[in-house]
Amino acid sequence: MLQMKITVIAEDVQHKPRREEAMTLVVNAHGGLLKMKMDVHVGQPMRLVNPKNDVEQNCRVVRVDDTSPDFFSVAFEFDQPNPKFWPVVFPPSDWAAPSA
Repeated sequence: MLQMKITVIAEDVQHKPRREEAMTLVVNAHGGLLKMKMDVHVGQPMRLVNPKNDVEQNCRVVRVDDTSPDFFSVAFEFDQPNPKFWPVVFPPSDWAAPSA
């Protein structure tokens, strides 16, 4: 889990570009989960901007849960995997923890 502010750029229901500061709930090399106020739909393209390093990444919405009256939980998937978008190091796929 990684909680950090991220800028989301997406079209609203009138197809006008909007920007929102959202909060990550979960991240991985393929995408993550955001807490945001903007109403988006499954399949909708978005652009994320990491304010810590100004890296931008295209993604698409894969799930939207109406978890509270104040915000949505939005699962998203990057167009291309990008582990360098987040300020964390992901272990390689063949990594295994030592057995006790």
